[in-house]
Amino acid sequence: DLIRKGLTRGSLVKIPLGHRSELGLVEAIDVPSEVPDARLRFIQSLEQPFPVVTNDLIQLADWIQKYYATELDAIFEIMIPGAVRKGMQIQQRKALQLKQSLSPDALAALAKRAPQQAKLYQFIAEQPPSEKRTRQDILNQLKISPSSAESLIQKGILEDCLLTVSRDAYMDGLAQGEQVEAQEISLTEEQAACVASIRTALAKQSFQRILLHGVTGSGKTEVYIEAMNTVLAAGGSVIYLVPEVALTPQTVSRLRARLENETNGPVVVWHSHLNDGERYDAWHAIATGKSRVVVGARSAVFAPLKNLRLIIVDEEHEPAYKQDETPRYHGRDVAVYRALINQAVCLLGSATPSLESLYNAQQGKYELLQLTKRIDHRQLPTIHLVDMKRENSKAKGSAIFSVYLAELMRQRFEKGEQTILFLNRRGYDASLHCPDCGHVAMCDHCDLSLTHHRRDKAIRCHLCGHEEPVPTTCPKCRSPKIIYRGSGTQKIEDLAAKIVPGARVVRIDADTMGKKNLFREVLGDFRRGRIDVLVGTQMIAKGLDFPNVTLVGLLDADISMHLPDFRAAERTFQLLVQVAGRAGRGDRAGEVVVQTSLPHAPPILYARQQDFHGFAEEELANRKEFNYPPFRHLIHHLFRGKNPEKVAFFAQQWTQHLEAEWLPLYPGIEIRGPAPCPIEKIKDHYRFQIWYFVPNVTPVIGKLQELRKAFKWDRDIIEVLDVDAVGLI
Repeated sequence: DLIRKGLTRGSLVKIPLGHRSELGLVEAIDVPSEVPDARLRFIQSLEQPFPVVTNDLIQLADWIQKYYATELDAIFEIMIPGAVRKGMQIQQRKALQLKQSLSPDALAALAKRAPQQAKLYQFIAEQPPSEKRTRQDILNQLKISPSSAESLIQKGILEDCLLTVSRDAYMDGLAQGEQVEAQEISLTEEQAACVASIRTALAKQSFQRILLHGVTGSGKTEVYIEAMNTVLAAGGSVIYLVPEVALTPQTVSRLRARLENETNGPVVVWHSHLNDGERYDAWHAIATGKSRVVVGARSAVFAPLKNLRLIIVDEEHEPAYKQDETPRYHGRDVAVYRALINQAVCLLGSATPSLESLYNAQQGKYELLQLTKRIDHRQLPTIHLVDMKRENSKAKGSAIFSVYLAELMRQRFEKGEQTILFLNRRGYDASLHCPDCGHVAMCDHCDLSLTHHRRDKAIRCHLCGHEEPVPTTCPKCRSPKIIYRGSGTQKIEDLAAKIVPGARVVRIDADTMGKKNLFREVLGDFRRGRIDVLVGTQMIAKGLDFPNVTLVGLLDADISMHLPDFRAAERTFQLLVQVAGRAGRGDRAGEVVVQTSLPHAPPILYARQQDFHGFAEEELANRKEFNYPPFRHLIHHLFRGKNPEKVAFFAQQWTQHLEAEWLPLYPGIEIRGPAPCPIEKIKDHYRFQIWYFVPNVTPVIGKLQELRKAFKWDRDIIEVLDVDAVGLI
C-alpha cells in the first residue's frame, strides 16, 4: 500500500523503535518472496508524497561519510530541512471563486436587497483567475462581513476553494528596494570568451571543473548568468552558491530579474537563516520540479534538484564554505563531487582564488578562465598605504584614523559620495588593561581577553558569550587607573561621526545584526544613499556592489597576519583585495586607504599592486618548502575536556597508537603534535591538537576511522576530526 502511495528510495518514513516512533530514510526497496523474520515491524507512515533526497544525494552522502569520516545520520540531517522532518506541509488558505454567474438584472436585484453581497460578487467576478487571494484578504479589503460570503455560498453563487500561500524568501516589503532592472548587457571580449568556453563544456554533458579568475568588478556574475541561461534553455537546473547569507539578497534580485519566467520557474532561496515556512516552500518548489534555480549559502549544495547540469561556487576561496561543526564538509569540494556524480559542470569563481584551486588549475585538473579587466573600462581602485607606526609617532599616541583617511572621508561626504570602513574586530575596545599591575580582563571560561562593549556597559567574551559589568577599578589590585586598548567597530562608528559631522554613519557587525532582515534594511538604505559611511566587519568585505562607493578604508589591515596559521598571509591578501574591490564600481574612480603597521609585508605589497599571480607564486613556493597544502592534505584532530592533564594524556596515547598502527601502513604520512591549541581553553574545555599531513585523503581515512572507533576513549574526552581543515585556532 505504501509503495502505491509513492514509497521509493529516498522516501522519509516514520518507523516504530521500541515504544517510540522515529524518522527513517529508505535506502533501497526489496520485496522478498517470503518474510525472513516474523518480528519485523511495519512502516507507520510515509511523511512526504515524494522522495526527500534524490539518488545523487544518497551517493553524495555516502562519499561525505567516507571522506570526512562522519556519520550518515548527521549528513542527512543537513540535507533534509528541519521543516520537512517535522512533517510541515504547504500552506493553504480558504479562497472564494465564482460558481454561478448572475445576469445584469439579477445583480441589480441583489444590489438592492443585499449591497454587500453584490459588492463581493462583483469583485470576485472581475478578479483574474491568476490573481486569486485568500478569502480573509478580500473581506478585509472590501470591509465586508463573513456572513455576506456565507450567504452567497449557500445560494450557490460562490464556492470555497483552497489557495496555496507561498512563503517565498525575499518577496517581502524589502524586495522592492533590492530589485535590479532586467536590462540587456553587452559582454566584453573577455566575458564572451569565457562564456563560449563554459558553453562548450556544458555541451559535452560530462564532468568538467572550471576556475574563473576575474578581478573585482570584472563582471563574473554576468558570465554566471549567461551560463545559467544556457543550462535552463536546455531543460537543466542550476545551484548558485554564495559564501555568506549577507550576499544572498543582492544575488537573488539579479537572478530573479534576469532568469525568472514561466519556463524557468521561480528562483528560490536556500540557507539556514530562513524560517521553517520559507525553508519548506523552497524545498517543496525544488523537490516538485517547480523551480530549477537555487541560490544560497553552503547548505544549498544539497538542494534536491533534478537534471542538475551546473553548480556555481562564487567567491570559492572563502573559508565560510567550510562547516565548523559535524559533519565538517567543505561546500566547494562537495559541489565538485556532486557535479562528478551528475556529470555536470562545476564553475568556481573568485578574484582571489584559493591556492588549492589555483594549484589544481596548474596541474590541469581545472580549466582556468580569466577576466583581467573591469567592465566598461573602469579602473581598479588606487591603493594608498599608511604606515601607522609613523602616524602614531606624529600623534604622540595611538592613532586610529590617519590624517590622510580622515581628510578623504570629509571630501567624499562633501561630494555626496559614500565610504566603507572595514575593521575585523567587534566591540568598542579590544581589551581592558591595568597599567599598575598589568592585569588584563580575561574570560573565566576561555583563554581570551574580554572585549569592551561601551553601549551595553559590559565586557564580553566573543567565544562563549560570557559577560560582566565594566569594572570601575582593577579587579586584581583595585587601582582606578584602568585603561582600554585597541579599537572595535563601535569606536570606529563613533569616531567616524566626529570626523565627518553631519554624516549618517551606520555599523554592521554580529552585535547589530541580530534582528531578522536588519542587514537587508541597512544595505537597502546604503544603496539608496541614506547612509554616508558604512562601518563593518568581514560581513561587508566581499561581493557587495555599490556604485556610489568611492572610498574604502581598512583599519588595522594586518590583524590577520598575526594569526598562528600557515594560511595567514593568504587570508590577509584575499581580504585586502576583496575589501578594496568594493571601491570604484560605478562611473567614478575609487580610492583605498590601507592602514597598517606592516607596510612592507608581502601580502600587503602584492595586494596594493593587485598582483594575484605574484603573490600566489611566492606563497606557493613557501608552502612547497614546508610541504603544506595544496602539496599535501591536512587533517586536524582536536581533543578537548575539562581536565587538561587527562586531555594531554589521551592525545599522547592516541598519537603513540597511530605511530604503531597507522604510520607503517602508509608511507608519506606525517604526524605533528600533540600540542596545546593557540587558544588553549574555550567554554571551560582545554584543547590539544594533532596535525596529520597526508598525500591523499581517500586511501588513508578509512583506516584512521577504523582505529578511532576501536580505541578506548575516556567519556570525559571529546575528539573531533576535521578533514581538509581551514581554521587552525
